[in-house]
Amino acid sequence: MSVSTAYQIAESIINLSHYRAAPVTNLKLQKLLYYAQAWHLAINNNEPLFSEDFEAWVHGPVIPSIFRTYKNYKWSPIDDVPLTQRVADSHLQEVWRVYGTLKAFELERLTHSEDPWKQAREGLAPDASSNELISKDSIYRYYHARLNGRQTA
Repeated sequence: MSVSTAYQIAESIINLSHYRAAPVTNLKLQKLLYYAQAWHLAINNNEPLFSEDFEAWVHGPVIPSIFRTYKNYKWSPIDDVPLTQRVADSHLQEVWRVYGTLKAFELERLTHSEDPWKQAREGLAPDASSNELISKDSIYRYYHARLNGRQTA
């Protein structure tokens, strides 16, 4: 299976959000990308959906290149629907079903309660800037354990 880029997955999520008549903000896009990657890693034995890494920013996991692409939207929904009308695969459809109805701040709060983000920000003040990576391995271990009904340490 070939690995997509984060930008391709972001385009698919943006298209899906418009199809569902619920355009996403940059913040919500970042969180949906995170959950798409997290569950893909867990379900597919640590095989990434895309190669880019998340950083543990104040407002949760972020892929800086995707943030920069959509930063001009600030807190507004992204209304620039990509020309590549990519149909979201079943994995992204399921991520949307579970997380798409949550507001951006609810997704932010959810990521803040989970080990991968907390571990990457360990020792930092809540409002401290950070470009610490959230390792794919930590994401995999946390979500794989959840998938199998185990608590993580």
